[in-house]
Amino acid sequence: MDRIDLFRIFTRVVECSSFTRAAATLGMPRSSVSAAVIELEDRLGARLLHRTTRQVSPTQDGTAFYERCLSLIADVEETEGLFRHAASKPSGRLKIDVPGRIGRLIVIPSLPAFLEQYPEITVELGVTDRAVNLIEDSVDCVLRVGELADSGLIARSIGQLPLINVASPTYLERHGRPVTPDDLGDHWAVNYASPSTGRVEEWEWLEKGVLMARPMRSRVTANSAEAYIACCLAGLGLIQIPAYDVRPQLEAGELVEVMPGYRAEPMAMTILYPTRQHLSRRLHVFADWLEGLLRDAVG
Repeated sequence: MDRIDLFRIFTRVVECSSFTRAAATLGMPRSSVSAAVIELEDRLGARLLHRTTRQVSPTQDGTAFYERCLSLIADVEETEGLFRHAASKPSGRLKIDVPGRIGRLIVIPSLPAFLEQYPEITVELGVTDRAVNLIEDSVDCVLRVGELADSGLIARSIGQLPLINVASPTYLERHGRPVTPDDLGDHWAVNYASPSTGRVEEWEWLEKGVLMARPMRSRVTANSAEAYIACCLAGLGLIQIPAYDVRPQLEAGELVEVMPGYRAEPMAMTILYPTRQHLSRRLHVFADWLEGLLRDAVG
């Protein structure tokens, strides 16, 4: 087997922590993946992996060799593509994942224009707010909003998502309009609980560049954006929400912005790639397109 192919198989096994999962993502028999790693270890004269019945993990030598493999694979792929990319159009399959509301309201309506511009690219689109394992699920990239955990993935910042405070006219008629955070003690909020952790978010605002927060009185807690907005429309309390998410309701007068001088800190938008991956041209053009799309849509 070609040496670079051995390197690719070895890095995938490390990233998947499993011969079986690595074989599935590579479209190879498990026995071939195992044989490739054994061949590589024989060539190097070093043990690269600890093997148990439940998990595979790199040895100290394997960890050092893995980092070298990533660099070598990237160099080879870049060299191979130097002239091919100049003459060819981006093509092939892209498997991506974006948050639910952004996917439905922004990405999908604009996707026909992207596919018309790049007719040789096909897109497998995941629209979900759940955590996605890029390696095990063979995902090329994900869009994430908010603070990121230290995942070891390649992160590309593509801007910020402004948040605003809104209420329904019905709520404001009943409870009055808050003007500053000092008024919040007399008001109700619809609480938002993270669907992944269950943690209820506090009410936040920036004051002279300092992030402030306080818990709010609430009778209702929602764990999805759709329910959160619906509760606000029903007059159940104030909410903090990305501005793009409620633009139609604001334009229709169904919701009203309050305390515009005391907005929460904008949320970071980031595209994440697997560390193993030397970015393909189709992924480059999609990421550039997505960045421009979101900049225009959420600003």
